[in-house]
Amino acid sequence: MGSVTCRPRAALGIAVLLGIVTATVQAQTQQVYRYIDVDGRVVYSDKPPPPTAKEAQAKRVGANSIETSALSFATQQAQERYPVTLYSFGCGVICDTAQGVLNKRGVPHTVVDVGQSDGADKLKKLTGGLDAPALQVGDQYAVGFNETRWQGMLSDAGYPKTPPPRNTPVGRVPGPATPEPTPVTQTAQPTLPPKGGYPQ
Repeated sequence: MGSVTCRPRAALGIAVLLGIVTATVQAQTQQVYRYIDVDGRVVYSDKPPPPTAKEAQAKRVGANSIETSALSFATQQAQERYPVTLYSFGCGVICDTAQGVLNKRGVPHTVVDVGQSDGADKLKKLTGGLDAPALQVGDQYAVGFNETRWQGMLSDAGYPKTPPPRNTPVGRVPGPATPEPTPVTQTAQPTLPPKGGYPQ
C-alpha cells in the first residue's frame, strides 16, 4: 500500500511537460556580457566580448527582470572609474561635516577608520602622514577637509552635483539650519593604540 507507481503513458506525458517547461525557462533567460573596452568604457552586450576587453563578466538575465539601482547612470559610471574613499575617524565636527558633503551629494563611498591601526596604515601609505579627514577619488587625493576642493574633485570625476530625487519621504523632522562650513583645510590626527594594542 505504501508504493507509488506510474504507468508508461503518464510517465511520457510528465517527461514532455518537463521538457516544455525547461525550454520555456531557457528561452526567457539570456546571456549578457559586461566588460571594459579599449577606450575605458563599460559595455553591456549580448555578444561575447572581444579579446581586447578587460574585466569581462557573463551574467544571466531573465526576460522580465530589470536590474535596478538607487544610483543614477552618471553616478554608476563615476563610481566604476573613480571610486571614492573617505579616510576619517571620530574627530567630531570636521569629520562629520566631511562625510555630510559626500552624503548630501549622494556619492557612494568607502569609509576607512584611521583610528584603527590598519586604517592608519592605509592612510599613511596613501599620503605619507596621519592627517584626517582625507578624500581619495580614483588615484587623486586631498588631505584635510576643504569643501571647495573636494567638490571640484568629485565634479571632475563625473559625480552629479545633486543626488537622484527620493521616491519616498525621508521621515525626519526638519531641525534648525546648519551653517555652511568655511572652505578652509582642517585636519586632525587620531590617537592610535600602541603597536602591541592596549594593555589587557
